[in-house]
Amino acid sequence: MHQDIIPLYAADIQDQLKKQFAYLSGGRGGDGCPVITFPDYPAFSEIPEKEFQNVLTYLTSIPSLRDAGIGFILVIDRRQDKWTSVKASILRIAASFPGNLQLVLVLRPTGFFHRALSDIAFRFNRDELKMKVPIIMLGSVSELQGYIDKTQLTEDLGGTLDYCHNRWLSRRTAIEGFAQKVKQTAQILQSFGTELAETELPNDVQSTSSLLATHTEKKDKMKEDIRVAVEQGDDILGSITKPVTENPEYKLNQDQLDNQTTVERLLAQLHETETAFDEFWIKHQQKLEQCLRLRNFEQDFREVKAALDIVSERLSAFSDVGNSRSHVEHILKDLANFEEKSHETVAKARMLASERDAFIQSNHYAVDSIIPKCSELHHLCDAFTTETERRRNLLNKSLELHDLLEKSMKWCDEGIYLLASQPVDKCQSQDGAESALQEIEKFLDTGAGNKIKELNKIYREYAHILNEDLKEHVQKVFQKQESMEEMFQKRQVSLKKLAAKQTRPVQPVAPRPEAFVKSPCTSPGLQRENVSSSESSALRRVNYRKAKSEMTELHQSRGGSTMDDEENLAVLRQHVMNELIETERAYVEELLCVLEGYAAEMDNPLMAHLISPELQNKKDILFGNMEEIYHFHNRIFLRELETYVEYPELVGRCFLDQMEDFQIYEKYCQNKPRSESLWRQFSDSVFFQECQRKLDHKLSLDSYLLKPVQRITKYQLLLKEMLKYSKNCEGAEDLQEALTSILGILKAVNDSMHQIAITGYDGNLNELGKLLMQGSFNVWTDHKKGHTKVKDLARFKPMQRHLFLHEKAVLFCKKREENGEGYEKAPSYSYKHSLNMAAVGITENVKGDAKKFEIWYNAREEVYIIQAPTPEVKATWVNEIRKVLTSQLQACREASQHRTLEQTQSLPLPLPASSCASPSRNHIRNTKKTEEKKADLTSLEGCGTTVAPKYPEKGKGWAKASHSLDASEENDGWSSAEEPLNSSDAEEEGGGGGGEIKLTPGKYTVVTDYDKGVSEEFTVKSGDLVQLIREGEDGLWFVKNLSSGREGWIPANNLLMLIGNSKSAQSLSSSESGTASSNLSTSSSCSDSCNVSSTSFSDIKG
Repeated sequence: MHQDIIPLYAADIQDQLKKQFAYLSGGRGGDGCPVITFPDYPAFSEIPEKEFQNVLTYLTSIPSLRDAGIGFILVIDRRQDKWTSVKASILRIAASFPGNLQLVLVLRPTGFFHRALSDIAFRFNRDELKMKVPIIMLGSVSELQGYIDKTQLTEDLGGTLDYCHNRWLSRRTAIEGFAQKVKQTAQILQSFGTELAETELPNDVQSTSSLLATHTEKKDKMKEDIRVAVEQGDDILGSITKPVTENPEYKLNQDQLDNQTTVERLLAQLHETETAFDEFWIKHQQKLEQCLRLRNFEQDFREVKAALDIVSERLSAFSDVGNSRSHVEHILKDLANFEEKSHETVAKARMLASERDAFIQSNHYAVDSIIPKCSELHHLCDAFTTETERRRNLLNKSLELHDLLEKSMKWCDEGIYLLASQPVDKCQSQDGAESALQEIEKFLDTGAGNKIKELNKIYREYAHILNEDLKEHVQKVFQKQESMEEMFQKRQVSLKKLAAKQTRPVQPVAPRPEAFVKSPCTSPGLQRENVSSSESSALRRVNYRKAKSEMTELHQSRGGSTMDDEENLAVLRQHVMNELIETERAYVEELLCVLEGYAAEMDNPLMAHLISPELQNKKDILFGNMEEIYHFHNRIFLRELETYVEYPELVGRCFLDQMEDFQIYEKYCQNKPRSESLWRQFSDSVFFQECQRKLDHKLSLDSYLLKPVQRITKYQLLLKEMLKYSKNCEGAEDLQEALTSILGILKAVNDSMHQIAITGYDGNLNELGKLLMQGSFNVWTDHKKGHTKVKDLARFKPMQRHLFLHEKAVLFCKKREENGEGYEKAPSYSYKHSLNMAAVGITENVKGDAKKFEIWYNAREEVYIIQAPTPEVKATWVNEIRKVLTSQLQACREASQHRTLEQTQSLPLPLPASSCASPSRNHIRNTKKTEEKKADLTSLEGCGTTVAPKYPEKGKGWAKASHSLDASEENDGWSSAEEPLNSSDAEEEGGGGGGEIKLTPGKYTVVTDYDKGVSEEFTVKSGDLVQLIREGEDGLWFVKNLSSGREGWIPANNLLMLIGNSKSAQSLSSSESGTASSNLSTSSSCSDSCNVSSTSFSDIKG
């Protein structure tokens, strides 16, 4: 019976084999039959059948198929047993032996009785014991040696065969375990190879790299398992051949030789498997590495192509050919910097494209998809380089053209300056005229290399860079050149006439002042209100050209002296204009340099390691709104300025059109202290040093951060210079208005710098309205409430307070010490208390000091005596406070009148129509203002009849101011004659009608400046003595300024404001002094009529 379906291993039946009731010693019969020995085993009959069959099956499976096919020789040793046991053993073996038998040798019992019995019993039971092979009963081992050689028998059978059952069992277990290890290794390697072969290649670098690492890790583990298996096989083989190694004469038995062959075969199989796997792995690894390389290439290709697209897009932004030489140089510099920064990208792209040959040489599996990408990179790099070179050539050509234009303009300016510098009186003589002619001819000779000769030639040569703006600029320069040459020709004609030989001497006479005529540049018929800014600018230019031609004709008839004066002024205006534009361009370039060289670098990842953590995300603090300022000047203001380059006297309109945009400087200046503080902390930063090195700046960043502050203050100086040389020109009024507006912005910036230094105020300063004034004063307090000693002490010891006048409140602050450096040195202001302007009144004059005035609160419940540094400062503050109170009163009365009209459902009072019509622009403007004041007066008079003063006591209102100091001191309020609406109120309260105030001729002292009369030449200043001569039509008075001697017409309403505090004005209303004017402190005059609530300012009062 063969049960070889499930192979048995020594490890599985190790316990059964250890019983040693049968063993395979390794001995062989004469024909090589394997010998299985059944030693004397007393409990042989007790062995379970399953174990018996397992052992016999295993032992018969060990020899080779060839040896097992010959048959086995069984040696049954029963020398110490009984015949009955022998019979049972033989029968059991015969029934269970699974292999072929060739011979059965039985060593019968050695006892005499049992030996004789076995002989007799064997004969009688031969048929019963009949087997397939003969059974030979042997009486001794010597007889056994007759069948099996002594060397093939173990020592217990009298042989010399070296056999140890435990050693044999251990070796069999090791060999079989090694065989299983080899088999498992082969299966794992095959499975792993199948997994590798079926793996899809990833599409990205990270996944490919991860897959390669994973497979490599598994491969290394496989190799380690193979190494361990080989070591195991080598150890087994070494243990088998150890006897031969120790004793060369030792001969291995057949089983040992078979074991050696088996182990060597397994080792060879293992090596073959490893070699096959290594070859497969090399191919797989190469494929994965090629895939990884491909993915890296594709990723680099995407990044490089995106970078090339970005630099190409940025390159396309260099489409501007520049509008000046400095502009072109700046663009060229930017292009060079851009090319330098782009060099790394282009070099990386070319290096990546050059990897094509390496891919081809390595027989990459995806070479067909790589080559087109490399070709595309080569094409993009070449296209970028070509386009960069083309744009550089265009800019160089533009630079060449601007050089030519600037040379021509400079030549023209020098020519005009030469004409203006030739003294007229010296040219009246023959020698002087000849000398001037020589100067002119010598100068004209220099024009060969400086002037534009043919305009069409310029158009042809520079056609590829001439855009509309540049073409217009070329035309302007050429026209200027032609105009200058025409001026030279006319001057030459005049000088040649003077240089001609004269028949009689001519005495040069300087022209009389009457010979000088007013510049015809003025255009009284031009009204800014009726045209847009662009139309106004165009009209001005037309008038300018027309006036210039008229001026030329007039000058020719006047002998040239007036022409020379105007030419001199024109040259000076042009010089100021050139300085304005050139400094503006330089300013824009400096701002751009700071934004690109510092601000942008703070966001550059390559520079991040140089920026300290404390400086991170502080760009907005350091640079403020500089970028907003740059865009305004670069995109708007500079371009607008350049349109006025030929008309410098009109540049005031450019400032006025953009005046609202200049408010951005207030934000920048307010941030400047924080910026300087941050700069001082990090001025030694390596980042700033590196940026300064790259920009090649000699000055550090803080010098450039100060540029906007310096620039906004520079404009007023340039405007003053331009106004100085344009007093008789058309744009003089715009220049004056622009200068005033710029100074107003500077004042607002300065005020805001002080306002942000206020500390301790709990509310929102923005809710107080616009900041109108700020300044330091001595302040005394005189309150009804409080301790007497404190009040007495306060009268003699002033407090140093810094006052901030807003539209809705006045703040009292204490100025703190100035610490720090730079902007940090600016003082801070500690908030003390504030007064709601809705409950404030003022007294203009205080006894004993012309610099003092009073601010009182809640019907003089609190009185603050304010001492200004100068009378002028006092007058300015009093006028500003008066405006605030007047506007509040007017608003309250209008609101009250509106409510009254709504209640009575009556129509609003009609406004008086204007009867003043004059073609003069100033007259029209003043007439409108007169009408507005009349309308306001009418509405306020209507309101006055319904308002009763809250505090009718004397001194609590705007009482009339006396011409004497004592009278002024007794009366604590404002003079009612100062404002028409006060006079109106006073008349109504006194029982008078609601008619207008009637002025009488007489002398009056002016209390405020006035330059808006009907006649442009008539102006008055504070302190001037004026005489009212007669009243004309339409509410106008003819007035003579006794201080200057000038006369002119002034509207009556404006006149009331001018002489409000004067002596005669008081006498006009002396009959009303007993009734006292209504209080124009809005806390009293408006609280009942308008129900003005002071709750919104209840928290302001300190």
